[in-house]
Amino acid sequence: MKYYLIAGEASGDIHGANLMKAIKVIDHAADFRFWGGDRMAKIGGKQMMHYRDTAYMGFWEVIKNLSAILQNLKFCKQDIFDYQPDALILIDYPGFNIRIAKWAKSLQLTSKIIYYISPQIWAWKAGRAKVLKKVVDEMLVILPFEPDFYAKYDFQVNYVGHPLLDHISTLERETSLHEKYGLSAKPIVALLPGSRGQEVINHLPVMLSIVPDFPQYQFVIAAVSTLPDTTYEEGRSMSGVRVIVDDVSLILRHSTAALVASGTATLETALMGIPQVVCYRGGWLNYFLAKKLIKVKYISLVNLILDRPMVKELIQDEFNRSTLIKELGQVLDPGHQKILSIGYHALRDKLGNQGASQRAADKIFKSVR
Repeated sequence: MKYYLIAGEASGDIHGANLMKAIKVIDHAADFRFWGGDRMAKIGGKQMMHYRDTAYMGFWEVIKNLSAILQNLKFCKQDIFDYQPDALILIDYPGFNIRIAKWAKSLQLTSKIIYYISPQIWAWKAGRAKVLKKVVDEMLVILPFEPDFYAKYDFQVNYVGHPLLDHISTLERETSLHEKYGLSAKPIVALLPGSRGQEVINHLPVMLSIVPDFPQYQFVIAAVSTLPDTTYEEGRSMSGVRVIVDDVSLILRHSTAALVASGTATLETALMGIPQVVCYRGGWLNYFLAKKLIKVKYISLVNLILDRPMVKELIQDEFNRSTLIKELGQVLDPGHQKILSIGYHALRDKLGNQGASQRAADKIFKSVR
């Protein structure tokens, strides 16, 4: 059967690749056409667009690039129409994918429209649940509280578990970060400033400002190849700092603690058992609008799933050098790490077992065959 997948971010590329692998287990003749990244490309099929060319963050960035976004939409619609897939699989990326779902449903294409990894509409624009109910044939969600959220809109969805558990279980455990990159024996503090240019600009300088205050540690920046090398120039020029590209999971596995930009990375850090401080700073306009619109108590998935402030969140003005020094010192304390370990164990219990990718693939295959 033919599958058309659309992932617009790095996390979507990870989960899209694992889903494609799982589909191939039950559909040996699977033919893939997709928007995604390098991980999905390694599985096979025809890549139509890389997510680095489609990822726009924040209200102002979207407005500036509106013409390119509209062109991408037009191209994508024509490509789907020409391909006529059995399954159209939309992976998160709501601003783009919901528009594609509406268009596909309006044309009454024979494709099954499947949304894998729900947009975070429970945080803002909850009314989109009514739209999704009309235009999506199957909604596969990965967070334990999402079925109850959608039930408020009389929309039955399928909870398959979180695919990060699958991703983490497949990592090479024998590889040593220190040996692979020639690091010193000092313990590591990981810096995860985000995967988009504006995120790194907003977060990395503050993260790097505290390096001299922790001389007993080495700091490793988890960089991404989709951004120019110059994005990390400040880190490369600092003593005690290393920049490692496209190896975030291995960095985390060997870290003592981490400073993490809000997003999926906070959950991956927690599932690896790494103490963390969650950081967020946006442009004043983005932050003002987000504060008015977003309806959740926390910005990290860890705290949202546990429904309590398990990890410290430093937001906007609170994300500064002095506060960051204090909070990193706190999570490096062995006593605090024991408390975090208990919370992380509860998080794993809530997310369930591995196998989310295969469960999602099974549901998709059954719906289209």
